[in-house]
Order: sequence, then structure tokens, then C-alpha cells
Amino acid sequence: MTKTQTRYAIDPATVKKFDTEKLREHFHVGDLFADNEIRLIYSHYDRLILGSAVPENGPLLLDHVAETGTSSFLERREMAALNLGEAGVIKVDGETHQIGNGEVLYIGMGAGPVTFESGRFYLLSAPAHRRCPTTLIKLSDARRVELGAPETANERVIIQLLHPDVCDSCQLLMGYTQFAQGSVWNTMPAHVHDRRMEAYLYFNVPEDQRVFHFMGTPDETRHIVMANEEAVISPPWSIHCGAGTSSYSFCWAMAGDNVDFTDMDMVAMEDLR
Repeated sequence: MTKTQTRYAIDPATVKKFDTEKLREHFHVGDLFADNEIRLIYSHYDRLILGSAVPENGPLLLDHVAETGTSSFLERREMAALNLGEAGVIKVDGETHQIGNGEVLYIGMGAGPVTFESGRFYLLSAPAHRRCPTTLIKLSDARRVELGAPETANERVIIQLLHPDVCDSCQLLMGYTQFAQGSVWNTMPAHVHDRRMEAYLYFNVPEDQRVFHFMGTPDETRHIVMANEEAVISPPWSIHCGAGTSSYSFCWAMAGDNVDFTDMDMVAMEDLR
């Protein structure tokens, strides 16, 4: 079973008028994972789709999705599947792929129907104009960037998976960040990149803990409280940073004009409001 929900793009002037309920309605994604279902969120920000596939009691097929306007989901799209569960299996384009926990299968445009046989997958998909080869990205293949320090509570490692130095993709860029014990702050000082939207999935968050995700323009910030395995859609004009009540991990993904990870417009700490 596949369920799809659409989220429309909202401008910053409109967001200034939103209360908590409206912020969550447009940007927060809860109930993303459900056993024996594929769930998709179609965002009008750069047409990014985020979702999940949890084949608990049998295979799940991802093929025709009406919202894409194509006969098959990947006809004009590329996709990445991050396995958050035990060892998983995906069949696509006549091949079977074994994906371990924390590993990603990148699937290129035109690969055809995708069958999820086991695992717990977080899905990301963006429009594509060229086909890149389907590639299994293991943790040993990832580019690791260590940043932060204990004294600023942001000691972390950035695990870059869909990155030009790791795997060829058309416009999808993604990876995830893991924090050292006792560190909670991500992506601070804040930045924006009006050329690319972004989506965050917070995971490995203890059940009784939360992450405070900050968004909005630098001079008009807002926050959304996030629980485990909940996602947030970040508009190109918005900052995107957060702090948790404990250590956690988050998957970041971007789509837009380029795949340059360092294409950021930094915001000075003193300019945040």
C-alpha cells in the first residue's frame, strides 16, 4: 500500500503569521513510518519527495504514483533509500541489493519499479534530467567529516553518502550526522541556501527526549519540537538547525540548483533573532 500527501510551498511573509499548529501542518512530518506501507510526502519545494517503506510482513512495490504525473515513479526521478532497521533487501532493475543498517541504496532515473523486501527505509527522491548508475553505498564508502567540540556541545561526525566524492547523482545530496555523547547542537552557526531546499529526519532520539528544530528567516526564527523518526521540511529561505535534550542523529537531504555541500550563506550569531 502506498499513501501520498502533498505539501505546498509557503513564503516567509506568510509563515510570520503562523501559530504552532500551522507551522507543524506545513513543515512537520509525523507518523512517517508504518508497518506494511509506503508513505510519501510530495513537497513543492524543489519537488522533493520524502517518505518511508516498511515491508514488515511481505514485499512492498513502488511503481506508479499519481502525483509525479509519470507512468512509473522513477521515470523522471532519482531516489535514495537509507536503511534504519536490520539488514534490508531491495530489488530494482533486475538486481537484488542487500543494505545494512545505516547504508544507502541510490537508484538512478529510469530504473523501473522498486520492490522493498525487508528493512526499514527512509526514502528521498528528486526530479532528475540524467541517469546515474544505481549504487549501494556502504559505511566504508562514505565521506566522514568530523566537526565541533565538547565545549560547544556539538562534537559530531557528518557521514556524506550522496556526495560528488562518493556517489554520482543528478541533483540529490544526502547523508546523516551523528553526535558524540553529551553533544546536542547541530548546524550552528546557522545558514541558509536559497538555491536548495532541505529536509531533516531526526532519528535515534530516545522515546522520552525531543529535538528543538529551528527554522524561519534569520531575524524571525521559529521552532518545531521533534520526536524520534519525525521529519521536517526546510524551505530554501529558512535557517535549519537544532538542539536536543540528548544526543541523536539526523538525516539531511537537499535538492535544487547544485550538489555543492559547501554552498551556504552563513548567518552571524549576533544576527539571529
